[in-house]
Amino acid sequence: MSVISNTQDLEAFISVVDTGGFSSAANALDEQVAKISRAVTRLEKSLNVTLFNRTTRRIELTEEGQLFLGYAREALSQLAQGEEALKLLHCAPSGKLRVDAASPFVFHQLAPHLKAFNQAYPDIKLEITSHDNIIDLLEHKTDIAIRIGELADSNLHARTLGVSKLQLVASPDYLKAAPPLNELTDLASHQLIGFTDAPHLNHWPLTTPLDLKFSISASSGETVRQLCIQGHGITLLSEFMINEDLKAGRLVKVLEGEVLSPNRREKVHAVYYQNSGVSSRVLAFLDFIAPRLTL
Repeated sequence: MSVISNTQDLEAFISVVDTGGFSSAANALDEQVAKISRAVTRLEKSLNVTLFNRTTRRIELTEEGQLFLGYAREALSQLAQGEEALKLLHCAPSGKLRVDAASPFVFHQLAPHLKAFNQAYPDIKLEITSHDNIIDLLEHKTDIAIRIGELADSNLHARTLGVSKLQLVASPDYLKAAPPLNELTDLASHQLIGFTDAPHLNHWPLTTPLDLKFSISASSGETVRQLCIQGHGITLLSEFMINEDLKAGRLVKVLEGEVLSPNRREKVHAVYYQNSGVSSRVLAFLDFIAPRLTL
């Protein structure tokens, strides 16, 4: 049985679907727009079908394109896994691996273990990026993203790394000078630290819902942590970023038991694209990091 589809044309086709357009696909694949357009046109001619309905404003898959997409993804995935299996017959995992996570997760969970990972897998060249917002893996050419909280439905593979509980915390110095704090309603008389660019993080999952007022806010979770350590007030943070602070006494828990658990912000996942195949370096990184996390 002969196959008439070219793998590079299939990659271009899938990238146009995943990124939403020819220009964005060209950026994701680091190619010229004209080359992506020619690849899709060539694929359509070889298959004798129209894969996209194109207008000046948008493109969308035809019925034939939607049908073919699943087979194209599976074909490239199987081919990638086959190539990876051949490599593993003679060598250890190798190549570039780009990992993205929010800055607090990078600082407190990944960075302490990267030297040991490099020693264990010297042929894997790590690139660590830090975004506090959810990024598009294709657009940022990212292999793995660590995401905190509930995942939206997508065509990404997801591996659960664990659960990191939320804790209300403050510095001892702040609490010494602050009003009494015995129950949730006392929060109204305290300084609270919130997030500027993520309003959903300012809705604390408390046993009694409250309308919270924040005296200071920051865009980064790491900045919020530092503000709390410096005595600017009370905040709600995941344990993965404050475990060492609690042990050292820089922060203390307050109103324990008043944060609902489980809640949608506790789970920690690693996500990566299905159609890329599960490369040995992705598995190597996740298998190495997962048991070392202190969530």
